[in-house]
Amino acid sequence: MAADTGADRGRTRDTDVVIAGAGPTGLVLALDLARRGVRALLLERADGLFPGSRGKGLQPRSQEVLDDLGVLPGVLAAGAAYPRMLAWEGAERRGAWDMIEHSEPTEQVPYANTLLIPQSRTQELLYARLTELGGVVRFGAELAGLDQDEDGVAVELAGGETIRAAWLVGADGGRSTVRRALGIGMTGETVDPRPMLVADVRIAAGAVTDRSHWHVWRAPDGGVALCPLPGGDGLFQLAATFEDAAAAVDTTPEGVRTLLTARTPLAADEITDVPWASDYRVRAALADRFREGRVFLAGDAAHVHSPAGGQGLNTGVQDAYNLGWKLAQVLLHGAPAALLDSYEAERRPVAAEVLGLSTRLHRATADGEATQRGKDVQQLGLGYRDSALAVDTRPETSGDALRAGDRAPDGPYGGGRLFDLFRGPHFTLLTIGTTAPLPPLPRSVRTAALPPYAPYGPGVFLIRPDGYVGWAGTHADPTLATYLTAVGLTTAGPTRAEATAA
Repeated sequence: MAADTGADRGRTRDTDVVIAGAGPTGLVLALDLARRGVRALLLERADGLFPGSRGKGLQPRSQEVLDDLGVLPGVLAAGAAYPRMLAWEGAERRGAWDMIEHSEPTEQVPYANTLLIPQSRTQELLYARLTELGGVVRFGAELAGLDQDEDGVAVELAGGETIRAAWLVGADGGRSTVRRALGIGMTGETVDPRPMLVADVRIAAGAVTDRSHWHVWRAPDGGVALCPLPGGDGLFQLAATFEDAAAAVDTTPEGVRTLLTARTPLAADEITDVPWASDYRVRAALADRFREGRVFLAGDAAHVHSPAGGQGLNTGVQDAYNLGWKLAQVLLHGAPAALLDSYEAERRPVAAEVLGLSTRLHRATADGEATQRGKDVQQLGLGYRDSALAVDTRPETSGDALRAGDRAPDGPYGGGRLFDLFRGPHFTLLTIGTTAPLPPLPRSVRTAALPPYAPYGPGVFLIRPDGYVGWAGTHADPTLATYLTAVGLTTAGPTRAEATAA
């Protein structure tokens, strides 16, 4: 397929990319496209952003993404470290432990711990940054259908309006309208047939639930966990299990109060507000494919997780971060459309691996095992070594050495960090511990020479816009030029994006 140049054979496109769903995945994708100058329209069928705390854990790798997108300072200010778990028996405390393993930051990993922050607050910060960059979200806009051809996608809204775009991304959740319109199946299983309740509850000061612990009660009819949410307004996230698979879950404020007063020492008048509540049964499922023509699936539309280990939201963020730069390279830089094939090739195996992890953690926890969350949930070790976009021309190295397809570590650079150098919608070419000459490069590739740095080893490293090593070699051999062409980077003149900027 030829590169997409924006010309639509006589048809006027309303936008380059339509994104369905203004959850974390859709917001990250819209934000990434906005900073690259791609016209994108984000559609959300609700009248506003999601109001609950549901996905409350941001893993270290997602924090790196938000650093790159300019959102992390606000996220760190609004978030907090996870508190210790505290077991109760009635009104008696029975012992505390750490569910989340603590790690010290290093030069290579500046964000070493899972951050506690309500999903609603994460989305507010992403939305604020998106609008700051001129991005557009249309609330109350429900996607009703789609029709695609070789030149674009016609997106039909529930009110009858049609929007035409070059590409469509379905980030519209586990019950994705986009996925169903494409006829893409979800292969998976019921992880736990018993229902669960998750809710935000505000608890009066002075109640037994201090804000320095994550409180847990176990009862014959099910357990309760109350996690204090940062913000200082008495808000906790409630997670409750039910032993009876046929139990009817009451998500009304009265129903939530009744459950808490029955299973904990809290009195009804100490539960002052229940701003949000939802029930669900835990499933694990993976879309049979992540792309159909000019339409992509991302986030929960592509993979549905147990909440154990905090993987679902974070995997969706990584989907968006992987897809955003590739869409921009095709739309603005003349990259071959085949570049977009790498999205499913890279992200679907990662989603499958993460699904397996979250399912194992859920079942172990349900069986009463003490399963501390450590480095396996941080997503720092996930990568794309088997991808066509991972080219390594160096001699074989040991299994733990940095290879093409791996996350590019942070480290000192000048008076700052490598992450400062990487930040922004560009590729970065590093020469480390070598004086190997470089070929002519387009302006959209930033270069830097570093002294020897052990986490990389000596050589030349092309860092993709999403922070992974794309190409690595002892010197800039001809395969580097081939790689640059494959991702839309040539020295044959300014790209469409560069010409526009000039």
